[in-house]
Amino acid sequence: MQTTHQTWSITDLAEEYGVTLRTIRFYEDRGLIAPERRGTARVFHARDRIRLGLILRGKRLGFSLQEIATIVDMYDAEPGEAGQLRYLLEQIDVRRTELEQRRKDIDETLAELADVERRCHEDLGRLGGHGTPDAGA
Repeated sequence: MQTTHQTWSITDLAEEYGVTLRTIRFYEDRGLIAPERRGTARVFHARDRIRLGLILRGKRLGFSLQEIATIVDMYDAEPGEAGQLRYLLEQIDVRRTELEQRRKDIDETLAELADVERRCHEDLGRLGGHGTPDAGA
């Protein structure tokens, strides 16, 4: 039984993941992926494809490139998959905490804005401006 190893071009991966060629070259320049070179062509193997998927997922989740590099590098090295998952869980917890704090800050800011807006309407009402924004503004 013969096994074939599927490969992808940079264009194939760009189309599959909906990113630009420049994005993929950027991650290559940063050492996050290392496609084989055949002349001037880049040949991506399954490892590169998986790593690119992990990188893009990490970016969507808001991780820095350094955090992503640590997670993706664990894909190949000890402590292996279990260590990668533990590290990822820790990073998810950190990211969630940051986002929850941002949400709290946004909620507080929105409440403050609503309070200021309410007071402005009250002041306008007392000044005879009827408490509503000027329709002609």
